[in-house]
Amino acid sequence: MLSSPAEQNALRQTSDLENALTAVEARLAELAEALKNRDADSTEIASTALHRALLAAVDHSTRAARNGGMPPALRRRLAMAGGQVAALREAIARASASLDKSIEILLPEAGAAKAATGYGAQGNPWRAASSGVAEA
Repeated sequence: MLSSPAEQNALRQTSDLENALTAVEARLAELAEALKNRDADSTEIASTALHRALLAAVDHSTRAARNGGMPPALRRRLAMAGGQVAALREAIARASASLDKSIEILLPEAGAAKAATGYGAQGNPWRAASSGVAEA
């Protein structure tokens, strides 16, 4: 039995959304692996790929919502992916805080200088030396 054009469109949108969600799940796994291996280059590549995959998934889910919604199974998978993103974000924040503490222990004068000066009119004084911008 042939489907109506509206049914075919809905089926195609569901398929596109499922493919986009599968890509998000794969990029999440790649990012988690890169973080586990503490590989900075792989982490950067995986996070960029995840960002692109998330943009595509949001686009497809927005279209699906406008045209009748998404199936509950895909909605659950999307919610789980959102939870994984939040967990990875928390892991990165903790690693960053740990790194900051290690730097303060290893270079106490640098930590004190950073705390004392903070950000000024010219931005972060730590980055001025490596910014490539000549001071006037």
